[in-house]
Amino acid sequence: MKEKSSEKVESQKIQQEKIRENIEKISHKLLIISGKGGVGKTTVATNLAFSLALRGKKVGLLDVDIHGPNIPKMVGVEGEKLSALPDGRIEPIFVSPGVKVVSVSPLLRNSDTPVIWRGPLKMKLISQFLSDVEWGELDYLIVDSPPGTGDEPLSAAQLISSLTGAIIVTTPQEVALLDSRKAVNFARALNIPIIGIIENMSGFTCPKCGETTYLFKTGGGERSARDLDVPFLGKIPLDPEIVDSGDKGEPFVVTHKNSSKQNHMDKIVDNIIKEIEKITKTKK
Repeated sequence: MKEKSSEKVESQKIQQEKIRENIEKISHKLLIISGKGGVGKTTVATNLAFSLALRGKKVGLLDVDIHGPNIPKMVGVEGEKLSALPDGRIEPIFVSPGVKVVSVSPLLRNSDTPVIWRGPLKMKLISQFLSDVEWGELDYLIVDSPPGTGDEPLSAAQLISSLTGAIIVTTPQEVALLDSRKAVNFARALNIPIIGIIENMSGFTCPKCGETTYLFKTGGGERSARDLDVPFLGKIPLDPEIVDSGDKGEPFVVTHKNSSKQNHMDKIVDNIIKEIEKITKTKK
């Protein structure tokens, strides 16, 4: 038993070193998390990745939501498959204007196939995505995790020892804010720097009359950030066109350039970059 335990530990060390070597050329690794589902975390992660790519950055988008892998649908590559390079490594799916995408979805028989796995299998796949995918040199790797603080975000946090930081996505209503606080404390418990909180679905502006209605209240994300002493990165309104863009596989920052929708995300990206610079200086 001791020999088997020793072999397992050694195998884990080898795999961890393999991951370290594979992602050492990635400047910043960002974990996108939320305390609960339905807050639009994947929409935010997708458009954050494409906003950075539109700025000329080299970006990877890793979907570690094993049971609900929606990234391929949102970026228009649903149905495409991952391919192997001559050396046996995995080649990401490249999406214009310059985002490398990896998800469990391209490994499944079809989009209706459920992934019925326990924790160890999920961690093994995430580990493989980090060690065997040819990410190459990237400015940013955006890791979109499922809601909550379970297997997938925990695995990503443990496997990526050099995480730059975590971004928490919430909506303004109290129940979402309660869970976003748990997400903040999850990051703190794992010693992950917190880049900040994004408030999604913050107000709906009627396209006909222009009046704004706060369906889920507003300002809650900013209050939570203040109470928890973490940066507030900005708000994104509830907009049917953002939803339609995701359904069509067209990130809204790409299809709505120079619009108010992109402006909201641009301000958030500016704030994220500023916070990353602060974190980087602190580490030095």
